[in-house]
Amino acid sequence: MLKKLVILTAAFLVLGGMSSAFADSWVGTVSDSMCGAKHARAGAEAATCVAKCVAGGSKYVLVSKGKVYQLDPQDKFADFAGKSVKVTGAMSGDSITAESVEAHTRAKKAEKPSGQ
Repeated sequence: MLKKLVILTAAFLVLGGMSSAFADSWVGTVSDSMCGAKHARAGAEAATCVAKCVAGGSKYVLVSKGKVYQLDPQDKFADFAGKSVKVTGAMSGDSITAESVEAHTRAKKAEKPSGQ
């Protein structure tokens, strides 16, 4: 009986740890449910509008590659209104349950050496 419990516990821990390993990521802009894809580009104007709309009752959404995704939990996105982010988590339908959110900046292209 004890052996089965130990094996079951070990399996649970391994599978639980693997769920994070299989999380997906999306890059996009945090917008709001009222404006949606209107804020596909990050910027100061988008940040101001998103913050105002959320204060008025809208929900945070992610605009990525022209598609709008619902986001949960909402409190993870309060510091990212109108900003470019990388969201890691799980998708179900058109909703993303976020495990983590971080600011995303585009990598600069390498400059060509002069004279070439």
